[in-house]
Amino acid sequence: MDISSFEHPVIQFEADRWDAEFSKEIQEKAIESIENGSVLFFPRLNFSLLPEETKFLEPSWVSGAKNISYDPRNSSLKGAEGKTEDLKLLSGMLKRYAQKTKEFLHLLFPFYGSSLRIARTSFRPVEISGRPTSPRKDDTRLHVDAFPSSPTGGERILRVFSNINPSGKPRSWRIGEPFPQYLKHLLPQLESPTPGKRFLLYVLGITKGYRSLYDHYMLELHDKGKLDLPYQKNSPQVAFDFPAGSTWIVFTDQVLHAVDKGQFLLEQTFHIKIEALKHPEKSPLKLLEAALNKKLVSV
Repeated sequence: MDISSFEHPVIQFEADRWDAEFSKEIQEKAIESIENGSVLFFPRLNFSLLPEETKFLEPSWVSGAKNISYDPRNSSLKGAEGKTEDLKLLSGMLKRYAQKTKEFLHLLFPFYGSSLRIARTSFRPVEISGRPTSPRKDDTRLHVDAFPSSPTGGERILRVFSNINPSGKPRSWRIGEPFPQYLKHLLPQLESPTPGKRFLLYVLGITKGYRSLYDHYMLELHDKGKLDLPYQKNSPQVAFDFPAGSTWIVFTDQVLHAVDKGQFLLEQTFHIKIEALKHPEKSPLKLLEAALNKKLVSV
């Protein structure tokens, strides 16, 4: 399918600085586009590494996981192995990316203001194509983001991605149909939670917070969508290559996406409360509540 004919295309914006200034018209276009389910693409917005940081462009820094994780809220680094001074330098690189993306989003989306909350930073130096994994963890299958151990309670998942591949190789995505159609397809397959299971997961420390009904049904969509092989093969989808040196922004809990290939990616996660959105009625929470005819989070 041609990307230009797709209902929720990748929309290109121009910026080549993390402290770029945007007109009110561009800010309005950006927030309308992203809340409608589009991917905002900045082809010239590159995150440049310092000379001493280029040594991290090797998969050997990963300690058995698929990515290296940094938490800017407490400066903790996970999933990396190396000398203390190197890990400190790596933490500094990821901290800088977190700061740059936060600054950029505040400039692009002033409407969100202080409701935009920073979460984890990820560095993915491992090639995703051909990596062995289980079906539910296979990100080469179309999915919306939902996390078994980290419930959001209905908050949105906004992510900034930057391709820093030193060889000029793209990050190859496929983008699926809009969320309402995806939900309509899988709705008959969604199962109610087992009584007591969500509480048990919480008290045992398996989940970092109590799993709301919203989180349960988002996991159902995530898992059943990935396991539905005819849907994976035959559903509407478009391919798009994000070139090295580019950045893109997307609500990954809303936009159906898959990653076919790519290596050396930076990723910054943010959360936004549902009431801070310009169009909360277009969020997965409100669409799920309408489809199931019940409230899925406690007020």
